[in-house]
Amino acid sequence: MKHGCKAVIAAARRTAVCPRGGALAKFQADELAAPVLAQLIVDAGIEPGDVDFVFLGNALYGGGNPARLAALRAGLSQTVPALTIDTQCCSGLDAILMGARMIEAGAAEIVLAGGTESFSRSPIRMTRPADRTEPSVAYDRPAFAPDSFDDPDLAEAAAKLAAETGTTKEAQAAYAVASHHKAASAQAHFRERLVNAGGTFPENDSFTRNLSLKTAQRAPVLAGTQDTGLSAATIACEADGAAAVLLMSDDVFHQRFDQQKNATRKAGLKILTGRSVGGSPGDPALVPIEVAKAMFSELGTSAKDLAATELMEAYAVQAMVTAERLNLAFEDLNRLGGALSRGHPIGASGAILAVHLFDLLAGEEAPAEGARNLGMALIAAAGGLGSGILVSASV
Repeated sequence: MKHGCKAVIAAARRTAVCPRGGALAKFQADELAAPVLAQLIVDAGIEPGDVDFVFLGNALYGGGNPARLAALRAGLSQTVPALTIDTQCCSGLDAILMGARMIEAGAAEIVLAGGTESFSRSPIRMTRPADRTEPSVAYDRPAFAPDSFDDPDLAEAAAKLAAETGTTKEAQAAYAVASHHKAASAQAHFRERLVNAGGTFPENDSFTRNLSLKTAQRAPVLAGTQDTGLSAATIACEADGAAAVLLMSDDVFHQRFDQQKNATRKAGLKILTGRSVGGSPGDPALVPIEVAKAMFSELGTSAKDLAATELMEAYAVQAMVTAERLNLAFEDLNRLGGALSRGHPIGASGAILAVHLFDLLAGEEAPAEGARNLGMALIAAAGGLGSGILVSASV
């Protein structure tokens, strides 16, 4: 293995995303991920024994290392190690970053990485009491920062951001409608690309709909005020799904490509850089802005050089403010639709962004000279975390 290689996304796939209690409700998180991992091996034209490591993000599991379970279900060799990562919403993208770092360090040549989540089958959480005579206490969410830090509910933090920036309820609704419109336009694409596990999984994201502005504006406020509040239309719904990529070192990628007769270029995205950054737990939505700035500074590039940006839409206002402050072009933002139009399977959401970049930028022909060929994915997480990657279609 060679130190100093760059990681290339050689294949990328995901399942459909379905709201909690929907078409994927009967599957555990590892059962959702396994067919995705298996398909990636087929797409890349490798053998299961060629994989060096598996990283999967997951936020709601109760133990058991879902990455290992998924790897074994996918038919990988028992000798392939697997690690489950929990950085909440950043988990899926952080898993890809960790796989890329392993390749860059020369510790692996081929890695499967992504995320998986089943809101529907997630464990019921309870805290054991200090005194065994007391009953256990159920809870919905753990603490994401210690008591000495601000640790708001994420919807409350987003509502605060909307109030501070004057982002109206109507503007958020319009953004959500645009997200659904983009996703609806991409339905035919998804039917060709989503892993359906032999017809077991749906062929399209089931939450995407023909959402009208009038309907979106009528949705009741769930957090914040009537003027700038968040509604069911502008908050991504809880969902189930899985997504992953197959990473190769650029050396291995080109060796395999060169062995293909009459091939001019094999699809792939080179990961130029990536960041996992910490910020204020009280303002988690804003951390990805610093992630993007750090990546732009490192590479000497800017938003105008991006052909596609995948930005997590946990809340409409979060995406809107981030896009505005980074000067991201709306026409190049979430071109296949965002989380508002599909749902938010927490541990998988960051990996879905990477899969969409692959779908948008990785083609059989090299980009024309002078054409924009860069893509960026950004996501925020509870506790004040943010992650991102910047990729190139020129491998």
